[in-house]
Amino acid sequence: MQPIFSKIIRCSFLITHLFFCGQLAAEESGWVALFNGKDLTNWTPKFAGHPLGENYLDTFRVADGKLVVSYDNWSHFNNEFGHLFYAVPYSNYVLRATYRFVGEQVRNGPDWAFRNNGLMLHSQPPESMTLEQGFPTSIEVQLLGGNGKDKRATGNLCTPETSIVMGGKRVHEHCIDSKSKTYHGDQWVNVEIEVRGNKFVQHKINGIVVMEYSELQMDNGADLNQGYIAIQAESHNTEFKRIEILPLNTEHSANE
Repeated sequence: MQPIFSKIIRCSFLITHLFFCGQLAAEESGWVALFNGKDLTNWTPKFAGHPLGENYLDTFRVADGKLVVSYDNWSHFNNEFGHLFYAVPYSNYVLRATYRFVGEQVRNGPDWAFRNNGLMLHSQPPESMTLEQGFPTSIEVQLLGGNGKDKRATGNLCTPETSIVMGGKRVHEHCIDSKSKTYHGDQWVNVEIEVRGNKFVQHKINGIVVMEYSELQMDNGADLNQGYIAIQAESHNTEFKRIEILPLNTEHSANE
């Protein structure tokens, strides 16, 4: 009887394993690439002081299959903060990207913008930004690189004209550090963010949870349930080799 019982156990394990593998495969099949690796189709730039759609000094571009923020055409920086907006607004989703910082910061870039980029979530529509507006109303998942010696977390939170609840308290502080380690040099880093409308957000860096918060609001008190996704150009060269989204609850966009 023991060999038969052993076979039953092995078969049960195999069935369970296949079931969970099937779940994972189904989940992976739901991921949508926001960046096609060839061009900036479905992305629109907006730089402070410049009209919507003008890719100032060809800052956002595609090189070697990567979406690149490049300052090689710039002589200096004068607060022309830029954002590249994806065409579709979302509400409930998981966003993941692989990024790294390369090269030197452009001359006159702010000290705080050294190896600094961000993923703007639940952003206002790009066409609603004023000509001189530097940052959209949004929730920013701040991406930072180390300087080679000092501690500098990544996957942080910044809140341009927004606020959140953390630890049971509403927080209006502009930027809050995550619990991540520091990533020095030009190494690739994976960031993943789960977003549930205005109810819950979780940041992961290289698979580790580094921050959670909830109850997203604009400064006027309105709930922040949905919005656009954008990446930044803040004076340091950045590369993205993957930007993908997994819509949750079969919800492909906030408009559907």
